[in-house]
Amino acid sequence: MKAAVVTENGVQYTDAPKPSPKANEILIKVKAASLNRADLAVASGNRHGTVGGPGTIVGLECAGEVEAVGADVKDFKPGDRVMSSAAGGFAEYAVADSGRAHKIPANNMSYEQAAGMAVAIQTMHNALVGAGRLKKGESVLIQGASSGVGLLGMQIAKHMGASIVMGTSTNEGRRSKLKEFGCDLALDTNDPKWPEKVKEATGGKGVDLIVDQVSSVMNQNMAAAAILGRIVNVGRLGGMKGEFDYDLHALKRIDYIGVTFRTRSPEEVRAIVKAARADLWPAIEAGKLHLPIDKTFPLAQAAEALAHMKANAHFGKIVLVV
Repeated sequence: MKAAVVTENGVQYTDAPKPSPKANEILIKVKAASLNRADLAVASGNRHGTVGGPGTIVGLECAGEVEAVGADVKDFKPGDRVMSSAAGGFAEYAVADSGRAHKIPANNMSYEQAAGMAVAIQTMHNALVGAGRLKKGESVLIQGASSGVGLLGMQIAKHMGASIVMGTSTNEGRRSKLKEFGCDLALDTNDPKWPEKVKEATGGKGVDLIVDQVSSVMNQNMAAAAILGRIVNVGRLGGMKGEFDYDLHALKRIDYIGVTFRTRSPEEVRAIVKAARADLWPAIEAGKLHLPIDKTFPLAQAAEALAHMKANAHFGKIVLVV
């Protein structure tokens, strides 16, 4: 099969072995695959958890048609339209743990649309509802809201009953579009007064729950947070290390929670996917939760698609079409 493979000369569109499903896996004939930030690290030769190094097929999620199932798989059959988080998704075929996969709703959702949903669904539902313990009526702030994951996160927060949903972007054009995806207040973190604007919007209390994909704004996050607020660290787009105001953290008694799928067991991931499906699937089937597609590329142009993501000029998902 053809795939986008990490080589010493960058990502190359080349031949790779076709995978075979293990007992609990499904084999997907890929129709579309979506890019995520972690793909940039893998493409540059670094590791993301257990994935990485020369010979690695890039990709974390895809959508397509089930071609074969493992001996223990009960919920899927050949011919099913599916979307799933799946290592090696930038290929003509990929395997996925059946417990991570979703059947694509029968509401005319295209493979391109479905390809960008799986990682965003499991990441943001877990960050908001699982780790973040969101309660109906609480306020939410999404840092890095114009990313595909961030856009879906705001919609999930609103769907789960958040009283006010705020989102940040340093790009004025992107901020102007956030309202279409559940954002009540769009903020620019280049503005040093943004934590005060959060307090104003929450009646002086501060925000109950922050889902942070940036991390370099940690001290401002704590300034914007309510006493007993929660901050869930999902991503580190602003860097891996920085200053931390320990006294402010203690003063507000903030829960600072780190999450990643890299150290979760298959059983933990399956439980997260199951919980997300229970809360969100009716809304997804009704088309109430959706993601915009910024641009599509053929699989053969995976390197160009990754360069487009690295340029950080996109709004929504970048998708490869197989």
